[in-house]
Amino acid sequence: MNEQKTKKTPSIDEWLKNAKADAISAKVGMFLVHNGVVRETPKAKVRLGLDDGTIVESMEFSFDAEKVNRAVEETYELEGIHYVKIWLNEGLLQVGDDIMYVLVGGDIRPHVIDGLQYLVEKVKTECVVEIEKKSSI
Repeated sequence: MNEQKTKKTPSIDEWLKNAKADAISAKVGMFLVHNGVVRETPKAKVRLGLDDGTIVESMEFSFDAEKVNRAVEETYELEGIHYVKIWLNEGLLQVGDDIMYVLVGGDIRPHVIDGLQYLVEKVKTECVVEIEKKSSI
């Protein structure tokens, strides 16, 4: 049986406080936060419209730290991105548990939106493994 081993969720208030205290903060005009959460609707239904009559009860979540670090480095290479912070949970997660937090700061809104979208997409498609534990409704 898989043991639940979720990490302590970070404080976004603390993240923002620290980001604004960073030397680079004078170049940042906007921060965006992404908070991914385990939902009961299966990915196949949400993304592809495939309804097999199941709901997600929990999710086994893991990540490759090296790949995540590379994704963060690549995000810093995007135009206008000056600050990036990411936290990923791990283990057996329940519906409503936090999967990830991502904070991206940059010069202007379009750059920050693009940076956040780039990093979250990269992490979700190349760096993590999400195994949905489902049951019939």
